[in-house]
Amino acid sequence: MEIKELTRAEEQIMQVLWQLKKGFVKEIIDELPEPKPAYNTVSTFVRILEAKGFVDHNAFGKSHEYFPIISKDAYQSFATDKLLNGYFDNSVKRMFSFFVKKEKIDLTEADEIMKLIEQLKDK
Repeated sequence: MEIKELTRAEEQIMQVLWQLKKGFVKEIIDELPEPKPAYNTVSTFVRILEAKGFVDHNAFGKSHEYFPIISKDAYQSFATDKLLNGYFDNSVKRMFSFFVKKEKIDLTEADEIMKLIEQLKDK
């Protein structure tokens, strides 16, 4: 199944669902930051996410409990590939250099990255 890109609002709702594992619209709203969006707004976005193939639901009478069917890891992989391909010509080196130049990586993180690289070399 092809993963589609999420809008910022859709991604915010998915982050909540990935955290909760499942939830009714009211439970999703409870986890969103202030100011809380209207019930109908969140309900609409959840239905859009369902149409996009990100969530499904179990019906309990007229209430629906929603749950993710695309994992956070799967979407993270999709989004990272899109970022890498779209902005860094599929070069991890260019992406890493960008984050270093923007001071988004500190010495501790750089050291951890070097350890990961060493582990890859040992395989």
